[in-house]
Amino acid sequence: MRLWAIAVVLMLVMLPVANDRDACINEEQEHESIAKIMQGGWIEEIDGIKILHISGSNYEMGYQHGFLLRDEVRENMRAVLQDAYLNNTSMEELLSIWNITSKYMPKEYVEELHGIADGAGIDFNEVAAAYMAIMTWDVGCFGIAIWGNASKDGRLYQFRSFDLPMTMADPVTGVKMHDNAILIVREPENGYASLIPSVAGSINGGGGINEKGIAVGMHLSWSDDYTFHGIPAFFRVQQVLDYAENAKEGIKYLTTNLTMGWTFILSDGKTREGYAVEVTGNHSYVGSWNNSVESTPPFWSIKDAVRRTNFFIEPGIAATQREHYDPSGIAGLIRAITGKEIFFPIWRSYKAMSDVIEKHYGSFDLNTTMSVMQAAYRGETDFVLKMLIRLTEGTSFNRAWNMWVACPENGDMVVSFAHGNKMASQQAYHYFNLYKLLNGHG
Repeated sequence: MRLWAIAVVLMLVMLPVANDRDACINEEQEHESIAKIMQGGWIEEIDGIKILHISGSNYEMGYQHGFLLRDEVRENMRAVLQDAYLNNTSMEELLSIWNITSKYMPKEYVEELHGIADGAGIDFNEVAAAYMAIMTWDVGCFGIAIWGNASKDGRLYQFRSFDLPMTMADPVTGVKMHDNAILIVREPENGYASLIPSVAGSINGGGGINEKGIAVGMHLSWSDDYTFHGIPAFFRVQQVLDYAENAKEGIKYLTTNLTMGWTFILSDGKTREGYAVEVTGNHSYVGSWNNSVESTPPFWSIKDAVRRTNFFIEPGIAATQREHYDPSGIAGLIRAITGKEIFFPIWRSYKAMSDVIEKHYGSFDLNTTMSVMQAAYRGETDFVLKMLIRLTEGTSFNRAWNMWVACPENGDMVVSFAHGNKMASQQAYHYFNLYKLLNGHG
């Protein structure tokens, strides 16, 4: 055998050994890389509540999220996509929305979604499509801020209810999305720390508080004035939590790069004032309790309190949503019964929550706010609302996956989570503090 032939044989014999060695080195490097990423993420359980701690770059936080909650993330992504399919929205349609709006998305949040996909070991398109499904939803959620004369001690307290149908479940395991509830303690390397009630796979549950005393909550409010050429509101809320140091900065994030119809409650615990925010694709409104818009009949203002749910109050913005401005009364009820408009039940919820604010005016603190709002949300303070809740079984109406009240000034938060067939308004609640969680004291 010639020398070159011998050399080839020797190379062929040695090649698998070299490849095995390279594979081992690559695998070891991959494990080291994962270990480094995971240093900033961990899970603890306090009072039966699963708390996800994530920190670092956005990709790292996403990876930690997906890796630590791999099964739950997979279940929830499948549940969201199944819900979209049942509502006649295909994967292709959702990805077409992503292809438009992702061009406007802050790079860091795109990277975070990639991190979730990589950590959970799922296709990125599934994650992107699931997040875009939020933009196809109709109505849900409620928010209130109370401060000054309305609260017991003058401090600001913000309440939010996160409402979606209790039936959303993974088609593979049957696990309901709300049973994969989590509380996220988020520490981005280039932003502010925050505390966020959510569900596995979702970087926020539509609101929370940050270390600068800012609180925010979002509420679906469909409008004919919409576009996909902007930043989805879900990610604008995350911008508030990550980057807003005061109300002015938070409002700028909520009212810039608009897409669809939403309402928000945003508050600043340092200045002790809350704001109602309404947006559509081309319009926005911002006002506190003393803005004249808040007293446009049948709506009315309450000193040192603002509240919002799934309809607009500013008349010009309301016109992009509904033909009849006034959703109340017999006329509103008839329109709801005949299927012409859905806003009478929402009005009744708004009225019930407003009535309990006035009834308990001056007594609100962390505990009182939660107990009063839970009771009102169950319909215990308004017989008509209670009947409407029963009649709307299977919808998101007054069906909360989580409810929270926060004092953003000191980081306190009380939270209740839905479980099984019991809504958050029917559950016991749990106490946390952002700063204690950041310091590892639970």
